[in-house]
Amino acid sequence: MDVSSGILILLVLSLFLACAFEFVNGFHDTANAVATVIYTNSLTPNIAVVWSGLCNFTGVYAGGIAVAMGIVNLLPVEALVDQDVSHGMAMILALLLSAIIWNLGTWYLGLPASSSHTLIGSILGVGIAFYFLPGAHEAAVNWGKAQEIGLSLLISPLIGFTLAVLIMFVFKRLIKNELIYKEPVPGKKPPVWIRAILISTCTLVSFFHGSNDGQKGVGLMMLILIGLVPTQFALKQHFEMETVRVNVSQIGALVSKADTSHFSGLEKITYKRSLYTADTLLQISSTHVLVEDLPKQDRFKIRKGILFLTKDAETLLKGGNLSISQNEQKLLKENIKEIKEVTDYAPRWVIILISVSLGLGTMIGWKRIVKTVGEKIGKQHMSYAQGASAELVAASTIGISTGLGLPVSTTHLLSSGIAGAMVAKKGLKNLQPKTIKNILLAWVLTLPVTMMLSGLLFLFFRWIL
Repeated sequence: MDVSSGILILLVLSLFLACAFEFVNGFHDTANAVATVIYTNSLTPNIAVVWSGLCNFTGVYAGGIAVAMGIVNLLPVEALVDQDVSHGMAMILALLLSAIIWNLGTWYLGLPASSSHTLIGSILGVGIAFYFLPGAHEAAVNWGKAQEIGLSLLISPLIGFTLAVLIMFVFKRLIKNELIYKEPVPGKKPPVWIRAILISTCTLVSFFHGSNDGQKGVGLMMLILIGLVPTQFALKQHFEMETVRVNVSQIGALVSKADTSHFSGLEKITYKRSLYTADTLLQISSTHVLVEDLPKQDRFKIRKGILFLTKDAETLLKGGNLSISQNEQKLLKENIKEIKEVTDYAPRWVIILISVSLGLGTMIGWKRIVKTVGEKIGKQHMSYAQGASAELVAASTIGISTGLGLPVSTTHLLSSGIAGAMVAKKGLKNLQPKTIKNILLAWVLTLPVTMMLSGLLFLFFRWIL
């Protein structure tokens, strides 16, 4: 890797801090999976956290990169970096420091705050702060993606609460054994069938937590690599340039069929820009066989071109402004998906590093937040049914969100699920107001605090660098 010793040191430090963030994420969010099995005596604490750690590791490794790319695409790093390494340094340091500071602070206070909110708030803060730099015309934020992610983070706790209430009612209708609705007897294990359900839900929550939260760490690490060494990581290595050329050519040909007579001024700009970008990409990429054959100064240009071309094509397609058949629309979507494989990727070693960091973090530092989740949300300890319903909701919702490429907060899903299960038994009076108030306060403050912190740090680091 052809980088200076100073950049190499900063790169190693940044990757270490990204692993540290994921490590903190592990023990910060361990309670989401293990609180139920610990407080129902289904597993001992040591076995529960080790098992959860292994499941988190597996979840990261098997979960794909859809959520990771959602994180990367939230912040158009091309606008912030543009091959200027000092700009990349400012972005990375601001992101990492603000996320770690807030995560450690809420963990120390025993608050089940969301690592998802923390990371996303840090990313948004950097993007918005970019607006205040000389020469900047707008915030460097993908607002469409931000709205999509924000909605998923906002709605998921409400879904968790509602579904947990419904599942508890279903349990009461179908399962007449009163044992599962009573508080566990200290030191006494539940019946085998109840243990099997609770251990299964713990396993699923741990796995899907890894597949969703772990991908956020992968996305963070890719932001670091693209920001600090853009020529090496802008594009996927060993990718065939002929695939790029074929897809660019087809996208350009399909877009050119548009009837521009009814286009607005902005649509005409988007249309002309997409055709110009396609021609430029074909010129730059001509004669090269693989990505590594490209001149280093052209790799980042091609990344930018592909991202702008696919974004413009998707905008025109969604607006119904392309005069093409249904089959051609389907072909265009396939072209966009295929060409994004060269920009939306993560090396295997990145996934392994994050898997190990999250897995190890899950095995450490779990007691503070487990106590909050297990004892302080409701006025009673969790029953077997309450633990199972909360984790069923969390596992299914996180799994679906991962499949859709949407980051959700495991912390808020599990906490809201437990709250819903408590309410289903005795109504709102069964909740502890102080704990609920603290959780809601952390939920409300995380985004603005991390946005403010990362934004100020970004401007400070841009100034000194």
